[in-house]
Amino acid sequence: MEFGICFKGFSSPERTRTLVRQAEAGGFTYCWFYDSHILWRDCYAPIAMCIEHTKNMRFGPCVTNPSVRDWSVAASMFASLALQSEGRIDIGLGRGDSSMRVMGKNPANLAKVASFTHKVKAMARGEEVRYEDCPEPVQLQWSAGHEIPVWIAAYGPKALATAGEHADGVILQIAEPGLITWFTAQCHKAAEEAGKNTSTFRVMSAAPAYFGTLEECIEATRWFPAMVGNHVADIVEKYGQDSGLVPISLTEYIEKRRGYDYSKHGQSDNPFLDFITPEIVESFCVLGSTEDHITKLKALEAAGVTQFNIYLDNGDEENIIAKYSREVIPAINS
Repeated sequence: MEFGICFKGFSSPERTRTLVRQAEAGGFTYCWFYDSHILWRDCYAPIAMCIEHTKNMRFGPCVTNPSVRDWSVAASMFASLALQSEGRIDIGLGRGDSSMRVMGKNPANLAKVASFTHKVKAMARGEEVRYEDCPEPVQLQWSAGHEIPVWIAAYGPKALATAGEHADGVILQIAEPGLITWFTAQCHKAAEEAGKNTSTFRVMSAAPAYFGTLEECIEATRWFPAMVGNHVADIVEKYGQDSGLVPISLTEYIEKRRGYDYSKHGQSDNPFLDFITPEIVESFCVLGSTEDHITKLKALEAAGVTQFNIYLDNGDEENIIAKYSREVIPAINS
């Protein structure tokens, strides 16, 4: 299993550099940044900065979307970062829930997500590409020809199928092994039907990790299931709570959800956290002692997870990275 860290955009440049260097030295191989340009600082400046302070770590947004930038601008940016880093760039891609909705706009549909995936990858390779309503083909003749992996964030059946059919991997913002198994099976089914080799398909579990008593851990990470619940609510609205297309364990926990404040997306002071129970927090995150973390990560690995990406949004970041480097990563990958 690979391990990554993910920044929201509140960390100072100096601290970001320090944490990234610590993580790489400790065995982490990925660093991701939230890409929601109004809620948080632009992520591509710190990605470029961190590239210069690392040797092997890979970087990418977790996640960008196809609506916030012209596709040739996005392709040029990713191809430039790939050139600068000698290929250490991935793309995490979604519909743009927070990025677009905080501006009062709708997220992209899945057809647009799929098209963006193929067109931007092709442009980054240096191929001539026509996209959307652009009247002339676009070619980045200076491209070094890097193949940039794309991971698509998904929860619902159609999004999971889109990830399996079109992407190199899927991003699942949850650390619940049973649900991961359900999600992954749908991705693999779509990939197989598209004639893809599922052995190379990657599965990311992205969630907070925290050490301490269960009470301390739950208090530090209660914000996360609310963020997940916002996405689940969209799925339930689309498919219906009793459709059989969404696991009951996902739908039941949002029954008392009253709303969501996108200006507080992913933050502990979001006013709509009262429906989150301690059991849900424990289920969706990786919490407790070192032994608790190791046990859950082994269950996630058995469920198909190939990368665990820690959302570093709860404080105690240095200690979390240190404990994973000294105790958790060696135990999982021994």
